Amino acid sequence: MRISVVHSTVYRYDCAVFLEPHIFRLRPREDATQRLQQFSIDIQPAPAGRSFLLDQDGSAALETWFDAPTEQLAVQTVFQVETLRENPFDFVLTAETYGDSLRAALGPYLDSGGCDEVRGLAPEAAHPLDFLSMLNSRLFREFQHVIRDDGPPNPPALTLREGSGSCRDLAVLFCAVCRGRGIAARFVSGYEQAAAFEHGHMHAWAEVYLPGGGWRGFDPSRGLAVSTGHVALAAAADPALAAPVVGSYRGSARSKMDFAISMQAG
Repeated sequence: MRISVVHSTVYRYDCAVFLEPHIFRLRPREDATQRLQQFSIDIQPAPAGRSFLLDQDGSAALETWFDAPTEQLAVQTVFQVETLRENPFDFVLTAETYGDSLRAALGPYLDSGGCDEVRGLAPEAAHPLDFLSMLNSRLFREFQHVIRDDGPPNPPALTLREGSGSCRDLAVLFCAVCRGRGIAARFVSGYEQAAAFEHGHMHAWAEVYLPGGGWRGFDPSRGLAVSTGHVALAAAADPALAAPVVGSYRGSARSKMDFAISMQAG
């Protein structure tokens, strides 16, 4: 599927501020699941310098720095990507547990830090794929889904107690339950058809590492395994390290953010 996106974000400050270095993770990743065909990013005011890089998890990032005060920061990305994985289960699970070397490499994605309350949400399923499908379906069916524009994801225990959450809250809860089961999981930021068409928002979901399948996406706010309707930007064990925009400013101004996302698929 070919998906085209125009994403604009404007941060406005009620008086001039000095922008500290910012990191933008807005370039879709290129891997076995998606092929980037076109990409551009426009930042105003124009940065004094910029550097494209791979971040700690291998996601594409743009580091920028600025040299003059400003009363707003505007960012627009325009891209086209072809999503490739029509069947999210096109693999053979070669093992149900990780070997020592793989477990060591996946260490950051296995650290649950969870509580018994969250671990108790795990469905009773012996096979990993059954477990993941049942957990995904349960979070979709039993939790109220809300839109929350601001703030980091809620802690898993809070989402569980409230019985509701945004897409990023449910993704974090999904990851915590998986890690409690010994399945490596990470947080993903990006776009998804329904979220873009219905609300004009970005989206978040989870990926788990399966021997023979590699990283595979599960979206608890949609109750489905990730295929061609999702476009991934960045993934990390810590959601803060997959945030689309990270930065701060010097000054006493209050800020306001406006955004718009246009998505076409075909």
